[in-house]
Amino acid sequence: MELLKALWPLWAALSLMNLITFAVYAHDKRIARQGKGKRRVPERTLILLAFLGGAVGALLGMVLCRHKTKHAKFLVLVPLAVILWTLAIGALIAHAIGLF
Repeated sequence: MELLKALWPLWAALSLMNLITFAVYAHDKRIARQGKGKRRVPERTLILLAFLGGAVGALLGMVLCRHKTKHAKFLVLVPLAVILWTLAIGALIAHAIGLF
């Protein structure tokens, strides 16, 4: 329980980042559907958001909004970001409880 209290800023920041990332993916999908010449979110930005902490939000945006699901780089890089963030958080928790 102490661990959860100590890491609450991390959970809050990651939750916010994932929410923002999901919103950006949904917004970009909405613009893509309209097709009225509005400016789209660059693919580089979408991938960067995943690696900056919004990996789960990006994955949910891909699945729930059906956005960028036919692009090979998204099919590789977004799950890779999820795996890396999972490993990083797992290592942080393992270190905090004294496993290494």
